[in-house]
Amino acid sequence: MQMTIYCDLYVSEDLGKKKEKVMQKLRENKAQPSVYVITLAQGRQNHLEFYSSLLLKQHIYEDTPLFVVGIADGYDDAMYLVEQIVREIYDRTDDTDVRGYIEKRQIEYEEGRV
Repeated sequence: MQMTIYCDLYVSEDLGKKKEKVMQKLRENKAQPSVYVITLAQGRQNHLEFYSSLLLKQHIYEDTPLFVVGIADGYDDAMYLVEQIVREIYDRTDDTDVRGYIEKRQIEYEEGRV
């Protein structure tokens, strides 16, 4: 799996202390039944998607580039975290262009402007 991690990765409270361990297991594609991954949507018409990390073990995702925006402990936490991401970006920008904000922030980070 080709994975890029957002510079300001969102992490649900329950995974806060386990963040590095969870991310290492994701990179190694190890099973983590309760972990959900929040990504930029594959299609440009949407902003975010989230998947069970178990789904990402399927062969269809081997060559799929994923831009990981957040990780959550379970479906409910993933829903809450998506809401938190959108709300935070709206509060900062007065806009709902979540994808645009995240992409711009990542580019600034990669260029050392953050």
